[in-house]
Amino acid sequence: MVRAGLTAERLARAGAELADEVGFDQVTVSAVARRFDVKVASLYSHVKNSHDLKTRIALVALEELADRGAAALAGRAGKDALTALADVYRDYAREHPGRYDAARYRLDPETAAASAGGRHAHMTRAVLRGYDLTEPDQTHAVRLLGSVFHGYVSLEAAGGFSHSTPDSQVSWARILDALDALLRNWPPA
Repeated sequence: MVRAGLTAERLARAGAELADEVGFDQVTVSAVARRFDVKVASLYSHVKNSHDLKTRIALVALEELADRGAAALAGRAGKDALTALADVYRDYAREHPGRYDAARYRLDPETAAASAGGRHAHMTRAVLRGYDLTEPDQTHAVRLLGSVFHGYVSLEAAGGFSHSTPDSQVSWARILDALDALLRNWPPA
């Protein structure tokens, strides 16, 4: 029952797929081993433990999201860029709910600094260049956008808007309109 070709990268990708199927919290080394029909012990030469596996899945998700964000932002500014970036997060969460949860997994400072997480902050700041914000307001705006995007996506994923009108897409569009108006008219300190 030898399985050639197992690598930490393959295990992380399999873990990411599993996270989308069963939820990120349910991903374990044992569950990934079953996916490859190997003994758990054979995976420990590639990953240290479940935390290490989850960290690797988080890194995959952050990279995928950053790549999508960069592609969506290319050539856009202002509200177009704001909407494009917001939609990347929302669409990714819908397509890959487990990976989206993994992207929010707490990383140690060294791993976080080496991850694609920094690209997310840079993309958000790139969007904000279209609104002429200076520091510290730019940092406040980065935090606001992250809170709104992730909060809305999390509530929507949990079914928080399923039983009311208007449709959540209508609310999403209105929220993005409101964020655009706020960013264009940022209140003075």
